[in-house]
Amino acid sequence: MLLVTAYPIAQAFYESLFKYRLTDPDARAFNGLGNYAVVLTDSVWWQAVGVTVLITAITVAVEAVIGFALALVMHRAITTLRPVLRTAILIPYAIITVVSAFAWLYAFDLQTGFVNSWFSWLPAISEETNWFGGFGTSVTVIIMSEIWKTTPFISLLLLAGLAQVPEDLQEAAKVDGATWWQRMYKVTIPNMKAAIMVALLFRTLDAFRIFDNVFIMTQGSQNTEVVSFLAYRQTIGRLEIGLGSAVSVLLFLCVVLISVAFIKLFRVDLSSARGGN
Repeated sequence: MLLVTAYPIAQAFYESLFKYRLTDPDARAFNGLGNYAVVLTDSVWWQAVGVTVLITAITVAVEAVIGFALALVMHRAITTLRPVLRTAILIPYAIITVVSAFAWLYAFDLQTGFVNSWFSWLPAISEETNWFGGFGTSVTVIIMSEIWKTTPFISLLLLAGLAQVPEDLQEAAKVDGATWWQRMYKVTIPNMKAAIMVALLFRTLDAFRIFDNVFIMTQGSQNTEVVSFLAYRQTIGRLEIGLGSAVSVLLFLCVVLISVAFIKLFRVDLSSARGGN
């Protein structure tokens, strides 16, 4: 773990302290926190953060609802159907993200797509709808592709949490006259709090680092640039190693802050959740 994570992070932080462009290595000079000042005072950074937060919030919220519903279906399904259901639900998650992104791109493309012709009967869609011609529609396609691809991940984690809910508590609640919603709110969800936290945390961290779908579908156009793509554009596109490293370090710090916030918010005792003392 130290070799594959700690060293690259340290190297990125080190490079972020220099004014360094790959096309002009002789002009490399120590810049201290100057690169961070440039990034944090640039509206491009804050716009990228806003788009990233928007995509993350919507995708995680929708995936949590759909994933929980799918977990309930798989948990309550009869034994013979469980393997079939789990396999069917896992198919989108098994597809490589780049392949999935290209599939969604071609489906919604104005020239090659079939979505406009299939759904032209809807009020907001016509044969000439350019899904990648504006911010709203572009982000909508990106969000839908994310939800389709990664909802199975959340559903499997929540399914594991449902398996930890004691059946005797459910039966006791039924005997006491609790409705399905009351059992869900008072028994099921509290007893799978750890699984919910892990599912939402992992998925939020992954969504906040979204790159593939934006890179394939829009290349950051129509104001859809996210933080990961901004780091890529600075480092690979403009060869600004210093600025790109600063963006990457800031992205890493954002991920750390998200992790701390989730742990503080849920206040889950993971040792007791797994049966430890």
